[in-house]
Amino acid sequence: MNKILALLAMTLTLGSLSAADTRVFEMRIYYAAPGKLEALHARFRDHTTKLFEKNGITNIGYWVPEGVNSQGKLVYVIAYPSREESKKRWQAFLNDPDWKKAFAASEKEGKLVAKIESHFMAATDYSPEIKPSAAAPRVFEFRDYTASPGNLAALNARFRNHTVALFEKHGIKNLFYWNLTPDQKIEIEVEMEADKKLLYLLAHKSREAAVESFKNFRDDAAWGKARAESEKKAGGSLTASKDGVISLFLKPTDYSPTK
Repeated sequence: MNKILALLAMTLTLGSLSAADTRVFEMRIYYAAPGKLEALHARFRDHTTKLFEKNGITNIGYWVPEGVNSQGKLVYVIAYPSREESKKRWQAFLNDPDWKKAFAASEKEGKLVAKIESHFMAATDYSPEIKPSAAAPRVFEFRDYTASPGNLAALNARFRNHTVALFEKHGIKNLFYWNLTPDQKIEIEVEMEADKKLLYLLAHKSREAAVESFKNFRDDAAWGKARAESEKKAGGSLTASKDGVISLFLKPTDYSPTK
C-alpha cells in the first residue's frame, strides 16, 4: 500500500511539473490618441485580434479601466511559446500584408495610439491555468504588488500557500498570476524592477462584492496568522511601504476572449 501511495504521489508530482505553463506573456497598454479610443477598439475587433491568431499569437484578454482614471487606455494580454518566438511572431504580424492594409486604412485621419507600454511576464507556479474564459457578468481587478527588498519569493510563497485559497474561500476568483521576466518593467502606476513585481488578475461578481469579499478576507483569522508569520520571518512587511499594493478595476471589451 505504501508503495502504491508513493507511486501515486510521484505521478501527481510529475503531472504537475509537466503541466507548468512555460509560455511568455506580454501585457501591452495602449494610450489612445485624443478621441481615437473607439477607432482603436474597431481596429482590434475587426482586424488585430484575428491577425494575432493568424501569426501564432494567442489572445488572452482585452480590458479598459473603469472610472475617471481610464485615460483612454486599452490593456491587453497575449501569449507566445517563448521569448524568442515572441520576436519572430510579432515581426510576422507587423509584416503581414493584411495588417499593413488595416493599419493604413485606420490611420488615414491620424494616429490612433499616442503611447504604448509593453511588459513580458511569466506565470507563477501557483497560477490557475491561463486561458480565456467567459462567465456571468463580472468585474475584473488587476492588482500590482511591489515586494519589499528581497521579499518577492516570500510574497509568492504566501500567495502559493495561503492567499489564493483564502481568496476562493471568500468568493474572489483567482484568474492569472505573473512575475515579470528579467529586465522588464511595469508602469501602470509606478515603475519598478522585475524582481520586485507580482501582477495578478481577479474576478468579482460586482464592485460591491469585491469590497465585501476583501473585508471578509482581511478579517479571516487564517489570513491574520499567515500574514503575521510571514512578516515575522521576513522582518517586516512583504510589500513596499509606498505604492506596494495597487488595485485597478477593469471591464472587458466586447471582443475580449476573457469576459
